[in-house]
Order: sequence, then C-alpha cells, then structure tokens
Amino acid sequence: MTASADLSPTLQLACDLIRRPSVTPVDADCQKLMMQRLGDAGFALEPMRIEDVDNFWAHHGSQDGPVLCFAGHTDVVPTGPVQNWQIAPYEAVIDTDGMLHGRGAADMKGSLAAMLVAAEKFVGDYPNHKGAVTFLITSDEEGPAHHGTKAVVERLKARNERLDWCIVGEPSSTTLVGDVVKNGRRGSLGATLTVRGKQGHVAYPHLAANPIHLAAPALAELAAEQWDEGNAFFPPTSFQISNLNSGTGATNVIPGELTAVFNFRFSTESTVEGLKQRVTTLLDKHGLDWHVDWALSGLPFLTEPGALLDAVAASIKQVTGRDTQASTSGGTSDGRFIATLGTQVVELGPVNATIHQVNERILASDLDVLTDIYYQTLVKLLA
Repeated sequence: MTASADLSPTLQLACDLIRRPSVTPVDADCQKLMMQRLGDAGFALEPMRIEDVDNFWAHHGSQDGPVLCFAGHTDVVPTGPVQNWQIAPYEAVIDTDGMLHGRGAADMKGSLAAMLVAAEKFVGDYPNHKGAVTFLITSDEEGPAHHGTKAVVERLKARNERLDWCIVGEPSSTTLVGDVVKNGRRGSLGATLTVRGKQGHVAYPHLAANPIHLAAPALAELAAEQWDEGNAFFPPTSFQISNLNSGTGATNVIPGELTAVFNFRFSTESTVEGLKQRVTTLLDKHGLDWHVDWALSGLPFLTEPGALLDAVAASIKQVTGRDTQASTSGGTSDGRFIATLGTQVVELGPVNATIHQVNERILASDLDVLTDIYYQTLVKLLA
C-alpha cells in the first residue's frame, strides 16, 4: 500500500471516504467531511436531511451568471460476502499495481473526491469566477431514491433555483478514464402483471382456467413487439420479463393466478402513456382477466451537443489527448431528476468495469486525471 503522505489530495480524500461504510441510506459522516472542506473553501452550505436520508446543497458564487452543479452520492451498495474480497472492502488499499481497492472506489467516492478537489482549486484560483459552482450530494442513490436527489430537486424547483449545467460523477468510462461520457439515459417503466384464472385439478382442466396457458401467447407477443426504432441518440425501446411466478407448490393443481414482472427501458421515441396503452390493448386482445401495477423509475433525458458537452469533451482531450464518445447506454441515474430542471446533464466518472462487484477497484492515478478534467471544465465554463 502507498503511504498516505505520498498520495495526492484527491486520493487522500477518496481513501478517507471509502473507509466510511456508507451503505444506503447511511452516510457515515461522508457528507460532514465534504461540507467541512467546502465550507473552508468559501461555499455556503445547506444540509437537507429528508426522512432517513442525508443530502446537502452547497453554493459558491452568484446566480447572476451560469450555474454549474456537481452531483453525486455518498452511499454504496452492500459488499456481499466479505470473505470473497481479496482486500477488505473498507480498507481503501492501493496495491503494487496502482489499483485503488474498496467499495465505492468507482461508484462513486472517487468521483466525489475529484470533484471536491477540483472545485477547491478552481475557487482558489478564480475567486471572482462567473456564475456559481454548486454541489448536490445525496446518500440515497443506490436505494429507493425517493428522499435523495429527487426530493432536493423538488425543493430547488420550488424556490426557483436555476441549474444550467450538471456533471454527475457516475462511472461512465469503459476502458480509459474519459473515453465515454453519458449525455442521456433511457427511461425506466416497470410493471407487475397479474393474470387471473381458475384453480382446479390437473386431471379436470375443463373445470379450471390455467392462467399460465392463457397468459403465454400474450407474453410472447409482448416480448416480440417492436415498440419503436430508437433515434440518433437512443437504441430502440426494450421490453424484458424479469420474473414469472405461478403455481401452488403441488404438481396436481392448476394455479389460479400468474404474476409477471417486466420492464421497459424506453427512448424519447416512446411515452409512458403510449406504452401503457399498447400493453392494455394487447392484453385485452387476448381476452385475459388481468391487472397491472405500474412503477415509473424515470423519464428519458438527453443533453445534445452544446456548451456543457463541448467543454467536457475539450477538457478530456486537453488532459488525456483522447476523443470522448457520448452515449446514452446503461441504466438510470440521478441525472434523470436533475434534467427536469431543464438542465444540461453529463455523466463523467472512472472506469465502470467493477462497479457493484466484489473487489471493486480502479486505477488510482485515474482519479488525478479526473480531477484535472473537472478543473479544466470549470475553467472553460466559469473562469
């Protein structure tokens, strides 16, 4: 392990954050540490504890000019069996190959450290910068996400706070830091479908109605449906059944009910109401006795080429020499809530190869590269 004194400011902070076991929604004083640092740098601080979730909003500068927000989360997913880790998940060790090990190294305590150090340097170098540098940090991104970024955004919206640009520190990179940035995400619409039949004896099917047999043609049609063709920014909308459950536990009983859990990851070519209506029409066509409980996790959002994406791409090129690729692939992020403010949103963070895995790790030096990219982006937009 590299001695702490030999580490860069970003790596020292990253290790300090990783050593705090902040499994959703527990923050383990990560935000206290961040707020202390930001307060020392001249940021105005506003803690926002909502229900059991710690959040904070920090602000430096004036809303008379453009506002750039760094957004992220201090919470991490559970470690899984600790005995399966080569290095204990909360020790924050840098090995002889230069890899920083620990839960949250990639997702996303490394990004938080890079953002904070970049912001400290920027407001120190440019105390009279244009506009404002802000932070929106939550401890509820990996969990239900009801009382985290979503709730903070609702408060900001209610008091007419403006966010022009937002960089979310999600681990966007694929092979090398900065090779991919996310400039949008697909929407996520989940559903639990219940198809009702009539329970009976398998030897007397004419006295029963098997919901598995009844639902199978409809489910097959749903799975084969072409929902849209996507567009220049998004792949076609996808439909996936993730769980199918029926039966009483006995082999000689026709069940009375079937439950299917499915999900749409949808592009801007489809709407929530449009997808619901098409599902309704298809189920009715098959004459089923059915009910659906819908759960919308997020709408699709897109940041087209413009000031933010241009500044991020130029900074990546300046620091690393490589061209970045903008992508909308992957799951959802808290960017979906921030985009509702009319904000340009880009996700930029470390390599995502080991996120949520046992032995999560990243190349330690990538965090210093990421710090430089964030700093140069600030200079291009606000200096």
